[in-house]
Amino acid sequence: MSPAEPAVPVAAEAPAAPEPPLLHVQWVTLRHRSGGRTVTAVEEVELRVARGERLAIVGPSGCGKSSLLGAIAGFLAPASGRIAIAGRPVSGPGPDRAIVFQELDQLLPWKTVRENVAFALRTARGLGRREADAAAEAALARVRLLDRADAYPHTLSGGMKQRVAIARCLALRPALVLMDEPFASLDALSRRRMQDELLALWDGASPTLVFVTHAIEEAVRIGTRIVLLSPHPGRIRADLPVGRAGRCEGPEAAALSRRVHELLHADGGDWCI
Repeated sequence: MSPAEPAVPVAAEAPAAPEPPLLHVQWVTLRHRSGGRTVTAVEEVELRVARGERLAIVGPSGCGKSSLLGAIAGFLAPASGRIAIAGRPVSGPGPDRAIVFQELDQLLPWKTVRENVAFALRTARGLGRREADAAAEAALARVRLLDRADAYPHTLSGGMKQRVAIARCLALRPALVLMDEPFASLDALSRRRMQDELLALWDGASPTLVFVTHAIEEAVRIGTRIVLLSPHPGRIRADLPVGRAGRCEGPEAAALSRRVHELLHADGGDWCI
């Protein structure tokens, strides 16, 4: 009987490297000029946002939420720090990002609903007219506005205009969607309906979302993660997970909302939420 062969050591597999964040805000400080003086909007903000996350940013008026979103969009240059999308530094606006603002009149008034969406596709993605029109109609069908494709913006309600803006945004198929209080001007019922529609859209397409809001309950409902900014200048006070699925409802949502309220008012300041 031959002696047993010595065991050959098996090299352990190296652990897989963690996936880099889609969005990396690296110790960013933003400043702007106001009334002859320099104002710091946000100071040394560090954020990592993974692909598919829905990050809600909450904070008081003037804490720099919109400034931070503008810097991620490429509209503002940081005074210090760096912003990167998929490892590439942000140096200006790009087709990898799309933004929906609070204002309802984001559409070109002389173009129809279809033309508004198609124009963005032709400009940003270089599509031909026929291909852009087909993609625009598919996007409008997703937000249940295909029957208004030939209407002009002045004939639409506020909620419809926001749905067109969201359709245009998603039609571009960006890696990152930025929303700056997109439902703030709507009544409570329309706002709730738009939240439902936004979450339903995310079931079919899952771009990464950064969503700025004053409404804590909205942040809890939409976000898979909530970041709280301190009063001016904005710094990160807390970073709270909601869960990958989001859609926090019922007692769990109420408890998380109370926690956010407590954190925001911990220093007794005037938060003006």
